[in-house]
Amino acid sequence: MLNTRTTAAGSALRDAALWTALAAATGYGFRDAGSASPMLDLVLPLVVLAVAVPWSRRRPGAAVVLVNGLCVLGLADASTPGNAHVLSLAALSCLLGARVAGARRPLLVLAGCAALDLATCAVLRAQPVWWFYALTVLPAALLLPWLAGRHWRGRRQLVREGWRLARGLEERQHLVAERARLTERAEIAADMHDSLGHALSLVALRAGALELSPDLTDRDRADLADLRGTIADAVEQVRETVAVLRDPPGGDTGAGLPVNETVDDLLARAVASGVPVRWERRGASPPLSCPVERGMYRVVQEALTNATKHAPDCSISVRITHEPDRTRVSVVNAVPSAGGPAHAGAGPASGAGRGLTGLQERVTVLGGSLRTGPGSGGFHVTAVLPHRATTAARTGTPAPGPVAAPGRPAGVQGPASPKGPASPTGTARHPDDSDTAPDLGVARVTGRTASPEADLPDSAERLASVRSDARRRSALAFVAPVVAAVFFVPSAAYLAWQLTTSVLPPSRFDELTIGRPRTELAPLLPARAYPYPSDHARSAPRPPGARCEFYRSGRDLLDEVDLYRLCWSGDTLLTKDTVPAVRP
Repeated sequence: MLNTRTTAAGSALRDAALWTALAAATGYGFRDAGSASPMLDLVLPLVVLAVAVPWSRRRPGAAVVLVNGLCVLGLADASTPGNAHVLSLAALSCLLGARVAGARRPLLVLAGCAALDLATCAVLRAQPVWWFYALTVLPAALLLPWLAGRHWRGRRQLVREGWRLARGLEERQHLVAERARLTERAEIAADMHDSLGHALSLVALRAGALELSPDLTDRDRADLADLRGTIADAVEQVRETVAVLRDPPGGDTGAGLPVNETVDDLLARAVASGVPVRWERRGASPPLSCPVERGMYRVVQEALTNATKHAPDCSISVRITHEPDRTRVSVVNAVPSAGGPAHAGAGPASGAGRGLTGLQERVTVLGGSLRTGPGSGGFHVTAVLPHRATTAARTGTPAPGPVAAPGRPAGVQGPASPKGPASPTGTARHPDDSDTAPDLGVARVTGRTASPEADLPDSAERLASVRSDARRRSALAFVAPVVAAVFFVPSAAYLAWQLTTSVLPPSRFDELTIGRPRTELAPLLPARAYPYPSDHARSAPRPPGARCEFYRSGRDLLDEVDLYRLCWSGDTLLTKDTVPAVRP
C-alpha cells in the first residue's frame, strides 16, 4: 500500500513538473503576442494543459487530441498560425509513443489530428503560410516526437527484459544449488541406509550369537542383550534419519558403495559376521558395466540387511546366474519357526519398504526388473539385470513393473514408478552411470524441471525479439524524418521560393512612378508577382479595365505582411496602393 502511494505521489510530481514547463512556454508565447486575448490565449490553454497532462497517463491519445485543438485555434488566428502550443503537442505526442505499446491506434490519432488541421485550413480558406504550417510544422510535431517516444519505450523494454532474464538466471542458479543440496542429502541417506544400516545389522547379529555362548555369565548375557537392543535402536534411528534426508523417488545415487568391494567380498564379510549364508555362481562371469555391477551389489546388500534384521536365525541362499545377455540375482531367506522373532514375509512392510523401494527404482533405471515377496522356501528377492544399461532405461521408458508373488501380503504396495533427473535430450540418466555425469537441471518459474540448455533458446529468442523491436523502432525514428524531409522539403522550398521572390521592398515601391511604362519600371520590380493574395485583397476596388498584380512587402515567411498592389493599363502603371495585412 505504501509503495502504491509513493508511486502515485511520484507520478503527480512528474505531471506537475511537466505542466509547469508547458505553462511557462504558453505564458512566454502569450507575452510575445502582445495584443492577444488573456482568456482565449492564456487561461484556456492552461486549463486544457491541466487536464491533458494527467490524462496522458490513462488516455494519451485523447490528451494529444486536446492539445492539437489548441493548435487548431492558432490556425484560426488571422495574424499568424504559429504559437507555443506546438511544444505542448510535441511533448504529449512523445508521451503517447512512450506509453502505448502498439502503433495502430496512435497512428490513427496522429492521422486524425493532421486531418483536422488540414480541414481547418480548408474551411477557413487559409493563406499559403497557414497551409505550409499545417503540412510541415504540425505533422513534424506529431510524428517525430511519437517516434522518439517509441524508441525510448523500446530501449526501456530492452533494459527491463535484460534485468528480468538476469533475475531468472539468478533464481535458476539458486534452484540448481538447492537441487545439489537435496542430492547431497540423498547421498547421505543412501550411505547411511545401505552401508551403516548393513554394518549395524551384522553387529547386532554377532551380538546375538555371542549371547548364546555357554561360557558367558548371566551378567555378560545381560550386557550383550542391552548391546543388541542399543544396536537395534541405532538401526531404527538411522532409518528415521534416512526418512528425513531421503530425496523423492529417484534420488538414490548409490553413495556409500565401497570402491573395491565386490559381491563376493560382501558375502564373505557376512559369513565372517556369523550370517548363515550360502552362495553360488552359475555361468561364465561376463564383463559388467559399472552401474550394473553396483546395482547387483546393492541387491545382495539390501537382501542380506533385511534378512538379518527380520529373520536372523534363518539360512540365506544367494544365487547369481550369468546368462548370455543378462544376470539373475536371487536371494532367498528361509521362513523362521513359529516362535521366531519375526516373519520373513513381514520384512518389507515393517520398515515402510524404503530399502526395497529404492532398490526397485535402481534396478528399473538400469533396464532390469525386481521381484520381492514370499514364495516357496521363504522370502524371495529376485533381480534380473542386463549386462549393459538398455536403451529403454536411457530414454526414460520404464521397464515393466514386477509381478508380485501369489503370497504377497495385501498391505504391501508395488514399488513406485522410477523417476530420475532428466538429461538435456529428455532421457533419464542413472546417477551411478560413470560415463554420463548426473544432470541436476533447473526448475522453471512454473515449477517444471528442465535443463539450462533446454530453456536457453526460449530466453534467447525472447531477448532477440525485444532487441529486434528496439532496432526497428530506432531505425524508424531515424528513417521517418528523412522520408518526411523528402516529402515536405521540396514543397516547402518551392513555397518559400515563391514567397521570397515576390517581395517588393518599401524603398523600391516608393520609387515607382504612376504613368511610366513597365519597361522603365522593370528593374525595380521583383522577378514574379505574389500568387496567393488574400480574398479581401482581391476584392478591393480597382480601376475599370485595369490588370492588378500583388507583391509582398517583407520576407517574413510565418507572418502575414502588407501587400503592394500595382494596377496596369496595358504596359503603363495606372495606380499603386497598399493592402494592409488582416489583423484583429
